[in-house]
Amino acid sequence: MDLTRDDTIYALSSGLVPSGVATIRISGPDCRFVIETIISKKIRPRYTELVLLKNPSDGSLLDQALVLWFPAPNSFTGEDVLEFHCHGGRAVVEAVLKALSSLTGLRMAEPGEFTKRAFLNDKMDLVEVEGLADLISAETDMQRKLALRQSDGSISSIYEEWRHILIESRAMIEAELDFPDEEDVPGSLSNLIWPRIVNLKEKMNKAINDTKIAERIRDGLSVVLVGSPNAGKSSLLNHLSHRDIAIVSDIAGTTRDSLDSYLNLNDIPVILTDTAGLRESTDVIELMGIKKVREKITEADLIIYLEDSNSISINDKLPDDFIDLKNKIDKELIFVGTKADLVDSQDFKSIQSRYDILISSKTELSIDSLIDEVSRRCKALVTHSESFISVRERHKEALEKVVNHLIN
Repeated sequence: MDLTRDDTIYALSSGLVPSGVATIRISGPDCRFVIETIISKKIRPRYTELVLLKNPSDGSLLDQALVLWFPAPNSFTGEDVLEFHCHGGRAVVEAVLKALSSLTGLRMAEPGEFTKRAFLNDKMDLVEVEGLADLISAETDMQRKLALRQSDGSISSIYEEWRHILIESRAMIEAELDFPDEEDVPGSLSNLIWPRIVNLKEKMNKAINDTKIAERIRDGLSVVLVGSPNAGKSSLLNHLSHRDIAIVSDIAGTTRDSLDSYLNLNDIPVILTDTAGLRESTDVIELMGIKKVREKITEADLIIYLEDSNSISINDKLPDDFIDLKNKIDKELIFVGTKADLVDSQDFKSIQSRYDILISSKTELSIDSLIDEVSRRCKALVTHSESFISVRERHKEALEKVVNHLIN
């Protein structure tokens, strides 16, 4: 449907009810009418007022609430904005929303419409809108910091500075071309301009290269569990996820498809993927699963190769699949021995040096050490995230077009 700014919209803008407090936001030209009909009290702008909300149809009490009143244009949307901070019971919220729906000129807001109106009223640009969306969905502190740089206008100001440099450079070059003999146009302006353009192009190329890393922070770094069947991949996935995502069984080949779990490991956003066991097989479905493992490996940021340490002796050679990964794949790789709780104490000492870490999902032996190691290596992949400029594919594509024009 067409969204107009001539009507007044309302919606529950806080989380799902029931809750301690529920915030109902109203934006549009009829906010003053809402004050007159539901509150019946003069409200001071930008002050918190404790009021009684009355049903406009019969004057019955809806709730006692805190009210905030932001006259245009000094509001989030740039329009008149009214907020009711009600008790968060379902019945209370439904009663207030029903009362608002009974008023002429008011309608329920479409998803994202408050932010859309802020954009249309020049209260936010598109980069800030994207940052706000990322800030709302942020689950780690690293994601929060990256989103804040977008939503507070820091990245927009950099783009605006680059735009100013391009416009100024073009104007000075055109002046030199059009008025070469004029005294008020300095000679050899191009000698001053081109070094600035080269420097700007370098900054843009860096921003383009940073996009992939920024996407890792926003979407999560890909960590893939790889190994032979019954190596303990599913057990580790379940343990780190604190829930039974994968089926754990002594029967080899139980996992046929990839299973993902989103984790926050020491403030690092990670998508941990359990995969089918690597082995020779004639089972068509299992072979499809093994093919997917290969695909996941090429997409991964970090690979954890798991081996059942209980079945290993000191003279056993390293798995061929692990050697191939180490020699042929340019990825972060951690070699982990599992089921250490089943290993004899004497054997434990002899095989410990074989692995980066020796763990037990059952007894939680060295699980914290594994988490720390995964976090450390993942964090190294997203260093200097506070300086990222291009953080979305849309930004990257726009910058690539600019750089191509600068080159040509």
